[in-house]
Amino acid sequence: MTHTLHRRGTEESLKTDFVVFAITAQSVNAKGMSPVFKKFFDIVKKYNPDNMGDMRQGSVLSVDYSTLVDNVQDNTIAHAVFNDADTVAKVVRELKEADTGASIVISGLRSETARIANATNVELHTQEVSLGIHGKTEKLPSEKVLAITTMCGHGMIASRLVETMVEKIKKGKITAHKAAMEIARQCTCGVGNIKRTESLLREMATM
Repeated sequence: MTHTLHRRGTEESLKTDFVVFAITAQSVNAKGMSPVFKKFFDIVKKYNPDNMGDMRQGSVLSVDYSTLVDNVQDNTIAHAVFNDADTVAKVVRELKEADTGASIVISGLRSETARIANATNVELHTQEVSLGIHGKTEKLPSEKVLAITTMCGHGMIASRLVETMVEKIKKGKITAHKAAMEIARQCTCGVGNIKRTESLLREMATM
């Protein structure tokens, strides 16, 4: 199961949020695959991802790109975040042509990922669907806060950090963009969507 599966938000907001990542099977083909991940990064970088990272080293918000690529390991997972389906289709088309041997996973709305697959002549191998959150949901932060914190599937974006940043934006102590960068930096894998986070923070700061 992908850790990028549980992103929350409105349909309109989620149409601007896609994660593309490359992964290998640890017991099958992970050995010697670091060049594959380097190729993945070289390809996705050409399409100006909103964010990108390596689960073992961090995102480009904490590690510069050259260091990230030079030190990528065989058994990692490489991620890139994009804001529109058309760009993702271009990325998928080039990754398909590269035929690296890694599994390529796309997280996004089912309607959008299906459209991407159709546009690139890719047959969907597997579709996973999040069933949401169950239990004492009244103890959860607001849906607007969850729309940001769930961008990190490992739960490294604290709800209190989001709330603090909103208050700082309201008081003019920080810009929404800088706040979004700081929030996304908490996600080690680099799957935080900076542009979408900035938009959500602006919306919350006007409430």
